This record gives sequence, structure tokens and C-alpha cells, in this order.
Amino acid sequence: MDKLDELRRQKSEIALGGGAERAEAQHAQNKLTARERLDILFDKDSFVEIDVFVAHRCHNFDMAGKRAPGDGVVSGYGTVDGRLVYAYAQDFTVLGGSLGEYHAEKIVKVQNMALKMGAPIVGLNDSGGARIQEGVNALSGFGKIFYNNTISSGVIPQISVIMGPCAGGAVYSPALTDFVFMVDKTSRMFITGPQVIKTVTGEDISAEELGGAMTHNSVSGVAHFIGEGDRETLLAVRELIGYLPSNNLETAPTVPVNDDPNRLIPEFDAIIPDNPSKGYNIYDIIGKIADDGKIYDVAARYAKNIVTCFIRLNGATVGVVANQPKVAAGCLNINASDKAARFIRRCDAFNIPLLTLVDVPGFLPGVKQETGGIIRHGAKMLYAYCEATVPKVTVILRKAYGGAYIAMCNKELGADLVLAWPSAQIAVMGAEGAANIVFKNEINEAEDPISKRQEMIAEYERMFNNPYRAAEMGYAEDIIEPRATRLRLTGAFKMLESKRQSLPAKKHGNIPL
Repeated sequence: MDKLDELRRQKSEIALGGGAERAEAQHAQNKLTARERLDILFDKDSFVEIDVFVAHRCHNFDMAGKRAPGDGVVSGYGTVDGRLVYAYAQDFTVLGGSLGEYHAEKIVKVQNMALKMGAPIVGLNDSGGARIQEGVNALSGFGKIFYNNTISSGVIPQISVIMGPCAGGAVYSPALTDFVFMVDKTSRMFITGPQVIKTVTGEDISAEELGGAMTHNSVSGVAHFIGEGDRETLLAVRELIGYLPSNNLETAPTVPVNDDPNRLIPEFDAIIPDNPSKGYNIYDIIGKIADDGKIYDVAARYAKNIVTCFIRLNGATVGVVANQPKVAAGCLNINASDKAARFIRRCDAFNIPLLTLVDVPGFLPGVKQETGGIIRHGAKMLYAYCEATVPKVTVILRKAYGGAYIAMCNKELGADLVLAWPSAQIAVMGAEGAANIVFKNEINEAEDPISKRQEMIAEYERMFNNPYRAAEMGYAEDIIEPRATRLRLTGAFKMLESKRQSLPAKKHGNIPL
């Protein structure tokens, strides 16, 4: 009995982490402790901790006499909505959650287990960075984690949640994972902090402006989601897992749904403005197509001219890429291309079908875009669509001009089915610009050039700015009544369920990074 008492005593002591005082300090910063976070992430009483008794073995400086329960990280597995998931949570109450040799080994072990078992892994990051007292051993630990992140990429979903500081080399593990969540006002990510930047470059900036959740969600694009607090963020992680398969050999779980797959949407018949220059909100279309109007937005605050999100159609997960006419007229630019390309590759890696909704006037013109490498960045999007072997359905809503029409998954980029609304305009460019080039001589030689120009614009629109010429040539399988869009899409993805496509054998392609 004494031995059992001792076991219980030790486990209870370890469960306290850095102790009640440090836990209170964590709460005072609106942060939960590592184990409190895991309790929210996992189904009730399902989390099983492993490597409970692991401790550091550092004797340098004053470390020999320092206790560090669990070496500053809690690791293990459990279930989320009944499905196996692995996780680790850095414990800021223990040595500031700093990463030492055995702290890293615990993370590496759950990474390996998740990979072997084909299950998602979630990392809850709250750390002061590398443990300086352990020197190169800590850096070696980071290297092992980065290696496992890379090997697991495209095999199992990897989700990072930044719930406190994450600085220096530590930021690269989240950057290598599939999805990054941040907590507003309490999480930070940066390579070098404000003080170092001020010393080196003279720039004065706050930690929040430099590496806060809003900065990385809206400016840098490093993070994809932002939560108001720890609890809200972790519940959002649970929801995301529901849209994903456990690994690359499975498909995402299908959920029961009451929404009629054959539901018509009469308001779609008049949703596109008569004025081609007028914008509208693409979310109004996505939401009405989706089961029960539910959208799980990815990178919602970054590159808002393109929308990437998950929806369900007849209970099955679908990834949506859509131009947003409300922002920059829905043009593609550097950031939008990067955002879309990464989302497309995530969906392809995890067997999630792709729906592309097109209303794009072109790539954004400008010196900054050209010198910033829009050619290279736009090519990423082309590459991602061409490489994707999942079912791909494209719906052209309005404008589909030039190279951007191709980039939004046209027939030649591998779309299995292209549908168009009657409002679709599929052409090399808009009618006004085209008329100035094609009918230049007629306009210049006319007695009334202005009237002649308007006449030629109307002629070009009659010939090309409609979906019928493209449909005649087989570039669109059908022109549909907008109200029937959901019905046609659920049928299309059902038809494509058995799609099998293999790419040529190769070590890997060379995406234009």
C-alpha cells in the first residue's frame, strides 16, 4: 500500500506543474495551464499522459538542483469526437516551458507515435524558447522536431496552437505544420523580439505589433486562425479536426445532415449584379451552397480577395477556393496566390475534394506586384491545381479573364467538371480592353469613334463575354440555372467519389517557391 501511496503522491505532485503560485500567475495573464488546455481539447476523461516521470538531466549552471515536472511539457493521446488524436502541451509554469533535451524527446516520441498510428497531432505552444542552460542539446531537440514535422507533412494533419510566447527557432515547428492557431492578445511569434530589433536596426515596435495574433493572421499570413481566449481557440481546433481525415489514406468523416442535397436556391438567379463593375459578397454564395449554411474559414483575415474555407455538401467535407469580388474586385495577387496554393495542397494531401468558384478579372497589375514576383507566386497556384488529384469542380459565376481564368482551375488545369452560370464571361480580357485592341482600326477610321467603340464593345460581348462559346468548344460541361447550383454540386461530387488518378513516378516535383 505504501508503494501505491508513493505513486499517487508523485503523480499528484507532477500534475501540479510549477505549483499553485505559478498556475495563478498563468491565470492572471488570461492563460490556462497545460493540463487545463488538454482537458478542453480532448473528450472528457479520454486523455492519457505518457512520459509522466521524464525529467531533465542537465547539471550545468544551477540546473542540477532544479525540479522540472515532466521537463516542462505534457504529452499523450486521447480522443476528439471519438477519434484518436495525439498532443503535447508546453507548460509555462515549469521553467517557462523552455525546450531542453528531454522536453524535445517527449515531443518527438508523440510525433513518432502519431505517424505510426496515422492520427492527427496537436501542439500547444507556450514556451520561453530553447533552454539556454542546455546549449546545443536544446538546439538538437528543435532539429529533431522540425525533421518529424517535415516527414509527417501530407501524411497526418499537424495543428499548432500558439498560446503564449513562441520565439527564435521555436517558430519553425508551427510554420512547418498544416494549420496555425493563435490566441488574441496572449500569443506571440517572432524570430527576434522587439528589443533585439531596436538594438540592431533602430526600429521601435511593440511585441503585439511585431508578432501578435492579428499581425500574423492579417499581415504575414503565418497564422490561419485567431481565437479570443484559450477555451474558444481549443474548441475551434476540435471543430477543424472534424473536417479532416486522420491520415492521407482515409477520407474525412461524413456527418449526418438534415439539409436537402437537392435544395434549390432561387435567390442565386439574381445575386450577380447587372453592372459588371459592381461587387458582391462571395460568402453569400458559399453559405447558401453549404450544408446548413456552415462555413469553416481558413486564413479569413489574410489576402481577403480570395476565400479558402471548408464546407460540407451532403455531410462530406469539401474545400472551397473562391474569388471575393468585394475586395480588389477579386483579382489574384501575390498573397492570394500563396494562400490558395497552400490550401489546395492541404486538401489534395488529405483527400478533400475541391470546389472552385470563379469571378476573377485577372492578376492584379502594378509595379510592386511584378517586382515582388507575381509570376513566381501565381505559378504556385497553377502548380497546386495541376498536381492535385482529388475531385475538382469549377463553377464560373461571372468574370473569367486571361491567365487568372486558367489559374482558377479551368479544364486544362485538371478540373473534372466545369459548370457556368448564364452570367459567366469567359475571355482573354474584358470587352472594353479587347475592343480597343481588336477593333482599333475600325474605331480610328470611323466618323464617330466614340459610338463606333461602343458598338465594337457590344460586338465583342456578344461574341465572347458569355459562357456559350466556351460551352460550344467543350471548355464547360454545362451552363446551369444558378438556383440549381447546390443540387448539381452534390451530384457532381457524388459522381467523382470513385475518381482515381496517378501522377508520373518521381521523387518530388519542384514547386516554384
